Amino acid sequence: MRLMKFNKWFLIFSWLLLSFILKGQDPVFSQFYLAPTQLNPAFVGNNIGPNFYLNYRNQWPSINQAYVTYAASYDQFFENANSGIGLVLVADDAGNGLLQNNKAMLQYSYRLRVNSKLFVKAGLEVGALQTRLAWDQLVFFDQLDPQFGANTPGGVFIPTSETPPDQTSLYNFDLGFGVAVYSKEFYGGISLKHLNTPQLTFFQDADNLSGGLPIRMVLHAGWQISPAGDQYRPGDSMLSPNIIFVNQGSFRQINIGLHGGLGPVFGGIAYRHAWTNPDAIILSMGFRSGLVRFGYSYDITVSSLSVNSGGAHELGLNFILNYDKPVNYDDCFGLFR
Repeated sequence: MRLMKFNKWFLIFSWLLLSFILKGQDPVFSQFYLAPTQLNPAFVGNNIGPNFYLNYRNQWPSINQAYVTYAASYDQFFENANSGIGLVLVADDAGNGLLQNNKAMLQYSYRLRVNSKLFVKAGLEVGALQTRLAWDQLVFFDQLDPQFGANTPGGVFIPTSETPPDQTSLYNFDLGFGVAVYSKEFYGGISLKHLNTPQLTFFQDADNLSGGLPIRMVLHAGWQISPAGDQYRPGDSMLSPNIIFVNQGSFRQINIGLHGGLGPVFGGIAYRHAWTNPDAIILSMGFRSGLVRFGYSYDITVSSLSVNSGGAHELGLNFILNYDKPVNYDDCFGLFR
């Protein structure tokens, strides 16, 4: 019994340590097509008319709500200026409130027509990051009793000798950039986030050599196969093979997926590999009603965490304000509409 209690607290402490190590990794939505402007700011203004997204992700729910992410975004294209504007709000909660990251970003994109079949879009995002640490909720090794865990027999929380940081909330400026190239059949792009590598360190080292939040690079590409041909309208049947590669610091991840839609129903399957280890198989399904889309996905963990993680649940909602008339698109972004 004593060993079991100690192991329980050891696992909690180990997970907390892991949370601090991983705090430099941005949340990545499995349903990237329901959060396109977070994938690449160049995707701002892909739709005609004001466009809104709401996203929720609960990753590893069996580990005391390990990572829960909420996001809301808006974007709109202005044809006269050949430009799009957007706003992204993200709240990322690690460890049921232990470590919280909040982000607010303004986005802008510009579309350039290379020729009748090829377009280039460039996107820029600027904003602010806030990181908060709930120090009083942390449990350290010197607080763990082999029999009673982090409490005395009388139920009193065992104090720690660890010194808290000078501040438990950090505020930083953030900068990102992206480019997308697309035609009527394919798209490809790259986005670079945290170009200014903002400092998210609560404890500064003696020489102040912390490298800051690593730049996040995302490479992505996809194809669109549609019976409708060049003039695609939201809701038309289509099939989209796609690939996403993410690199941030020492973290690397690749997603390979096949998604599509048939009338009001859409969904797909994808495989995510964390470079050296298999990660998850992603199953997704959703439906469309008019100009509203709702999607759900579940990540089936295939790594060594599979038994205890609980996978990941994700919800996405997308709606567009009224068009004056039906819109036919001559690009390959049907998956994102």
